[in-house]
Amino acid sequence: MNGPIRTVATFVALLMAALLVNITWISVVRTESLNEDTRNRRVRDAEFSRNRGTILVGNTPIAQSVERTGRFPYVRTYPEPELWSSVTGWYSYDYARSGLEQSYNQQMAGTSSSQAARRVVDILSGRQGRGANLSTTLNTRAQAAAVRALGDQRGAVVAMNYATGEVLALVSTPTYDPNRLSTVDLAGEREAWSELLNAPDEPLKNRALREVYPPGSTFKLVTAAAALEDGMVPSTEVDSPASLRLPDSSRSMGNSTNCGGTRVTLEQALKTSCNTAFGNLGLELGADKMIAMAEKFGFNQEQSIDIAAATSRFPTEIDQAQTALTAIGQFDVAASPLQIAQVAAAIANDGEMMKPYLVSTVTNRDLTVLSAQSPERLGRAVSRSTAEHLQQMMIATVQDGTGTPAQIDGLVIGGKTGTAQTAPDRPPYAWFVGYAEDPQVAVVAFVENADVERDDISGGRLAAPIFKAVVEALR
Repeated sequence: MNGPIRTVATFVALLMAALLVNITWISVVRTESLNEDTRNRRVRDAEFSRNRGTILVGNTPIAQSVERTGRFPYVRTYPEPELWSSVTGWYSYDYARSGLEQSYNQQMAGTSSSQAARRVVDILSGRQGRGANLSTTLNTRAQAAAVRALGDQRGAVVAMNYATGEVLALVSTPTYDPNRLSTVDLAGEREAWSELLNAPDEPLKNRALREVYPPGSTFKLVTAAAALEDGMVPSTEVDSPASLRLPDSSRSMGNSTNCGGTRVTLEQALKTSCNTAFGNLGLELGADKMIAMAEKFGFNQEQSIDIAAATSRFPTEIDQAQTALTAIGQFDVAASPLQIAQVAAAIANDGEMMKPYLVSTVTNRDLTVLSAQSPERLGRAVSRSTAEHLQQMMIATVQDGTGTPAQIDGLVIGGKTGTAQTAPDRPPYAWFVGYAEDPQVAVVAFVENADVERDDISGGRLAAPIFKAVVEALR
């Protein structure tokens, strides 16, 4: 072979090798990312045409695929859309997915690697493939009670079994109708998307999981935990002046309630939600202990749940004045309702924090289990004795403190109110977080905007009745 022919042959061989490497790379490494790319219309058409798996609460479908005629042989439907939209999310041709529809997309579409053998069997047998079903931990009564109690307010509720981590209710309001986004009428889908996306009350936001807010006085549970872990007890006395001058600052911290004196016990400070007492605790404990306790409860850590959740924040570089403010849940402290529910759940569970989860099992059409979740311990937030002291203080807060609106006859209830200041031109946020001993449930109720007068906003007045409604639904 002469030189020029050898050169051409070598060049062609290199091109063929490069082509084979590229095909192998695309087929083996990039398949999943290309399939998930929203610009891939062929994959989208194929996926939208599948008999997608069902999402179940008990034996009741809350999202299912219904057979039809036309371009797409199936359409995704939601039998009770407003009740479950915070959980299911939407499944849309043009606007992808959210909620469980996103988290378990491959399993419900039947395209996950664990379903490869099933796909081969379906092809060889000529049978129409079908995606896997999701069985959830949710409770219909609790979910419905949360939706009713929140009503037209912007807000959220998370309820979980604190002994297992099972999420019993997850609501973000206002809710919306995901059927409008899952329709095969693509023109109608785009109109609905524009309307929902531009709605002033932002219904597509998942306030329970995906947004963070100043937690206000609910964070005093974390500060109280740090104080107890540092050697204090509920009867330890703390200075509670009418006004606390913040170190190296021209600002002062005041109280919105009557603390009961200028020096009160730690339990009394929690019962009355005394700002200056907790500000003094923050100064006494110092930034390092406050940061460490916040992170033991899950702040500054990625949330682990079936639906993607925001990371709650506690600032890690703070001076003394900022430390005092963080001790009452202000300054740059920001938490999702899920995070605050986990704080109460860990306290109620004697200091053990459990992993929250929504989906218990994923099953194939033949009922074989693809995956299953069971209770999983995340770690110990506080010692058992500290948790017992906090339980005592939270029960006292509901018995004759700021949390009395959460009382339920015949049940032992512990809780904490929160009213978080935000911008001067917008009303405060209202919070209530608490637990019941039987049923074993921790619940957070959050109201972002209740459309009432600013002076009428408080966690006890607005959020505690929502908590109460959810717990009563689980009795």
